[in-house]
Amino acid sequence: MATPKTRAGSFSRNVPSTAASQVPGVKSGPNGTLFLSSGISDLDKILGGGFPLGSLVVVMEDPEAPHHMLLLRNFMSQGLVHNQPLLYASPAKDPRGFLGTLPSPVSSKDDKSLDRDSDPPPPGLRIAWQYKKYFGENQQNSNSQRDNKFEFCNEFDLRKPLQRQFLSGQHIECISTQDSPDLASLHDRCATFLKQFFRTDGNISGAGRIAIQSFCAPQCTYFDQEWHVLSFIRSLRSMIRSSNAVVILSFPPSLLSPSFSKRLQHMADTLLSVKAIPDEDKDLAKLLTGYQDMIGLLSIHKVARINTQVPIILEAATFSIKLQKRKFLVLECLNQAPVDGSSGTSYATSGSCSVSSKGGSLDF
Repeated sequence: MATPKTRAGSFSRNVPSTAASQVPGVKSGPNGTLFLSSGISDLDKILGGGFPLGSLVVVMEDPEAPHHMLLLRNFMSQGLVHNQPLLYASPAKDPRGFLGTLPSPVSSKDDKSLDRDSDPPPPGLRIAWQYKKYFGENQQNSNSQRDNKFEFCNEFDLRKPLQRQFLSGQHIECISTQDSPDLASLHDRCATFLKQFFRTDGNISGAGRIAIQSFCAPQCTYFDQEWHVLSFIRSLRSMIRSSNAVVILSFPPSLLSPSFSKRLQHMADTLLSVKAIPDEDKDLAKLLTGYQDMIGLLSIHKVARINTQVPIILEAATFSIKLQKRKFLVLECLNQAPVDGSSGTSYATSGSCSVSSKGGSLDF
């Protein structure tokens, strides 16, 4: 008598994680969700693992500053580091020239924290210090994985361009939307690109990325064709759902009608927005700590929910964009400045609780 097959529950999807672990740049999450890294480790943690495969990420641009380019650069560089095919569309006449501005991943040689072995052992810890060689071996293994670009999310130096070895492959396609007479040609290129990543159950051979910059820009001929644009986004979302790829699309909401912009936002699985910070905003400088180090704000309006009906509860909806050491892109929670406006003082002087995100003793 044949044994009856067990049926998986409706609340979780059983997908083997071994297939995903063998694909560089793909990570398994809860309920069988597979993630691609955004290229920013802080953003991956905020979103619960990264961008889910088969999702559409929409970024609302700021007309005063091109901060959305930072997200696109890290997203594209992370894919090229993992040798993931990339399709890049831009309203520029020469979109391939944008590849020269992609940041380079930081190697282990640039990490100064690896030189700790030369320090003398602290007094009273000579026995424990001998076990450091075992941690050093593990650290060397992790560094070798970093050199082999097997990390899920690399750390990128915005001041160094990406090496030519990542740009010389045949897996990069660049499209100028300015030259496209309509959206039909762009739709065909995206459909042909996504066919090579068609999703089959339990079989993940690779993942791809599509980056569309400044969609609906005035340079495009379809700038005012709202119905055709919405039809394109709807078709693109259906194609990406059945493929192992992620699409990130940025558009200028200030140049579109409010109703048209709302419809574009509604179609997104993950919705982000960036905003520049004025150089001399005294009121904002008194309100937030670390205002001098901020270059912009990142707001998360929607997080993708694939294979689950449980929403992700974010710690905050708006984060500050900072450049650590003027080259590393980091995201931090906004911290309210003390009442007196000075930085570094505790809330104990004002009688309110501290809201710092760093661990430590609570001040009342």
